[in-house]
Amino acid sequence: MFRSCFLALVVLPAAIATAQFHEPLITTRPGETVVQRWQVGVKVSLPAGGMKNLVATMPIPADWPEQKVRIMGEDLSPGAKVSYQTIDDGAKQMTITFPKIGAGEELRGLVTFEITRKLQEKPADTSQFQLPDVKKSDRKLSAYLAPSPYIESTHGEIRALARQVGADEKKAWARVEAIYRWVRGRVQYKEEPLKGALAALHDGTGDCDELSSLFIAICRAAGIPARTVRLPTHCYAEFYLVDEKGAGQWFPCQPAGTEAFGEMPDPRPILQKGDNILCQAPLGKKKERCRFLPQNFTAVPLAKGEQPKVEFICQLLP
Repeated sequence: MFRSCFLALVVLPAAIATAQFHEPLITTRPGETVVQRWQVGVKVSLPAGGMKNLVATMPIPADWPEQKVRIMGEDLSPGAKVSYQTIDDGAKQMTITFPKIGAGEELRGLVTFEITRKLQEKPADTSQFQLPDVKKSDRKLSAYLAPSPYIESTHGEIRALARQVGADEKKAWARVEAIYRWVRGRVQYKEEPLKGALAALHDGTGDCDELSSLFIAICRAAGIPARTVRLPTHCYAEFYLVDEKGAGQWFPCQPAGTEAFGEMPDPRPILQKGDNILCQAPLGKKKERCRFLPQNFTAVPLAKGEQPKVEFICQLLP
């Protein structure tokens, strides 16, 4: 289970129910173009009492070079409003507000997105690719060489691995692939609580979060820009190389699950790229850096003891 999709922050005491993501059967292949419709949003119900100023936020699919998104429809309760915001150039957040809710009522804020996903193929010629000169690259690239939550790329053990794994490879592509295969061989897949790259290295176990984090951490320590790509219930990694003309490109790889290096067969929508997002904190606290943009819900109760049921929705439509 990919836990990071289900983070929720509740300012008032509330019962949060998060809908399970509907995972499609992966039968697609790199090179295909896949069109899907996904419904994303929230449902809120209240058995008794009343509340006002209800606000729900959640990550949604956004445009990327390999993904195009358009809104196809809305299912909104009267008075509901929807707005959108880009966060740190890596994620898009949808905010749904409701003015109030009364006893026995249910509110809906659901948006249907059409996602056209071009599944990336491995380049025919990988020998041309080189490591980027970060000093001459976009400054934003330096963020993908630095530590992130659960990606301890500056730790001594990670740095030592970066000096060893793939160090004898002359070509940049082969070096990154050596790191990829080392991580897949070193860490056994096991669903566990989120623990990060260093813990996965010590324990020898982890799921898609941990395997991706360890791959990314070693890459960053070796001077190879890398980042996490978040999907519903899953994540994988991307690494950055430049061609012989100096043009940079991000390449996907899947450290956990079906082997895929330099290509991607998974058609699920991209919810975020990157792993160091500035997140909204509870009232009275400062914002903090998060691995993934969470789902949040806040409201003002009109009486004590009210417990709304909040269900976040992110599902593939037939």
